[in-house]
Amino acid sequence: MTSEHNDLDLIEELNRFGISLSKERNLDHLLEILVETAMSLTHAQAGTVYLTDSNQTGLRFVFARNQLIDLEKAGLLDVAKHSGVLPFRSTDGSENHANVSVHVALTQCAVNIADVYDTEQFNFSGTRAIDQKIGYRSQSMVVVPMVNHQRELLGVLQLINACPKADGQVVAFKSHDQSLVESLASQASIALSNHRLIQDLELIFESFIKMINQAIDEKSPYTGGHCARVPEIALRLAEACHQVQEGPLASFLMSDADRYEFKIAALLHDCGKVTTPVHVVDKSTKLETIFDRIHLIDTRFEVIRRDIQIELLQQQLLDAQQVNQDTNGQAVALHQKLEQVNSDQAFLRQCNKGSERMSDADRAKIEQISERYFWLPSGENVPVAFLSENERENLNIVAGTLTSAERHIINHHIESTINMLEAIPWPNHLRNVTEYAGGHHERIDGKGYPKGLKGQDMSVQARILAIADIFEALTAADRPYKSPMKLSQSLGILKKMSQEGHIDPDLFEVFVSHKVYLDYGKAFLDEAQLDAP
Repeated sequence: MTSEHNDLDLIEELNRFGISLSKERNLDHLLEILVETAMSLTHAQAGTVYLTDSNQTGLRFVFARNQLIDLEKAGLLDVAKHSGVLPFRSTDGSENHANVSVHVALTQCAVNIADVYDTEQFNFSGTRAIDQKIGYRSQSMVVVPMVNHQRELLGVLQLINACPKADGQVVAFKSHDQSLVESLASQASIALSNHRLIQDLELIFESFIKMINQAIDEKSPYTGGHCARVPEIALRLAEACHQVQEGPLASFLMSDADRYEFKIAALLHDCGKVTTPVHVVDKSTKLETIFDRIHLIDTRFEVIRRDIQIELLQQQLLDAQQVNQDTNGQAVALHQKLEQVNSDQAFLRQCNKGSERMSDADRAKIEQISERYFWLPSGENVPVAFLSENERENLNIVAGTLTSAERHIINHHIESTINMLEAIPWPNHLRNVTEYAGGHHERIDGKGYPKGLKGQDMSVQARILAIADIFEALTAADRPYKSPMKLSQSLGILKKMSQEGHIDPDLFEVFVSHKVYLDYGKAFLDEAQLDAP
């Protein structure tokens, strides 16, 4: 025990250290706490942490602190971060015991050196070169391994220049200093192991989410991209709201945990689409099922056209036999009938494509065409209407390509999403995922689904996802039923939605004023779509 610390001070500082480690989730802060506490208890001037690289082939620099020198200003931090990995093995395959930190990592035994300039056990030529560059003198050093409960190496903690006296004289680290540092490193290793375990679990969970989205993607390329892009918009808008200083959104703030929770919700917002039939999701034309039934109608038109052509040929033959009788008028009528068939076929093909809004006149014309022609289905003797009831229903879709029944199937995905997410035993820091993800089809005026919530009943995050979901759909280039909209047109539609109570007008204002749309557009949209400032 050093004279500079009494027992009570030591206990209090160790308690603070333990409490800080247990609370800290940020790796950089955790390592900063470790180094500063170790320097304080041993009166070291400097401290450095190396962690094992991902391949367990060496040590990589992660953190350093020096009381006498601003390492960042001196440029040493950048040099250290880009210096690569200290390899465990030399080029000839032998273990690299020349470097003191690597030696400690390999042997998992601490090293305590009184003067690094006065030892031949390790190569300190690099240390000497840095000292000369910055005008410093490295002298005493203690290096301890960071090992977890399974004796797996996590890294190395290095302290330099013990200076316990007010006169600034550097002395060797004492044995109890080394013991203290080993104790701190051991506690930090537990926290670091927990941190890595949490990271691994989060990585597994996010990989599982991506697997779900990939399954949706493989069912339909039109929704997999949506699942990936909506989070990009949502997180950008949430960050913009976090920066708002006044107005209704001034109280909206996010911690790192809040950001992660919202990210998970955004990634999972459409997971229920894994249950949606692919022929409905991918319905690019009104008559599409497993195939586009417009081709069946084309076949009927071809039969009708054939019959008219046969009748015309028969009329021409009759004309040739009855030279003195004028039958030219009948031939003209047949030609006009053929033109009508071609016109009606082209019209139905156009109707099949879907549109933003189908006119009442066009819908009436579909009914007229259905009654204008009759045909004999294979094996039948009684003529039937040209279009079946189901074909008329589909062709008469007012907007888009989905019938009301198919729209209900699509809308059901949000109920599936909620049911799937409610079945997961979420930990406390992810307890709001279901509410955020399940609310992105609700509306501010209460006319949304599935619960008909109004704005005050919805979280800000759910309202953000609603805007992100719509904006992505408007600008997406991979929809089978529409061309991608330009930013100006998309913003115009969103503005109208905000005025009509569909989306939150305050969030839309942030979306525009903070140019979230443009930030996203530059990253994900075609340059031709970027027509808004």
